[in-house]
Amino acid sequence: MNKNITVSVDEQTHRRARIVAAEMGTSVSALVREYLRNLSSQHAARSPGPVGDQIEIAANRRENLRSLLAEWKSKGIGLDPSARLTREEFYEQVMNERGLIR
Repeated sequence: MNKNITVSVDEQTHRRARIVAAEMGTSVSALVREYLRNLSSQHAARSPGPVGDQIEIAANRRENLRSLLAEWKSKGIGLDPSARLTREEFYEQVMNERGLIR
């Protein structure tokens, strides 16, 4: 049985997450679901260690996130956050980037 959760984020984070999800051909919910699955799998694979281990784990997670964001940036994923697009403009831009419309 699936459980629902509610997460609150600021408007800019929500907008960016929608853009990334659309560019990846998925939904924000699917991105969050996959992130939580990975997080809980990693956690289950480790036993709780001393504080030093937790600090190292946190540092590794930050580095993984930086790498992921750098990869997305190199692929041109994302839009200028100052851009204010209508829903139609947003989908048109995504479809253009995917080569689905000309």
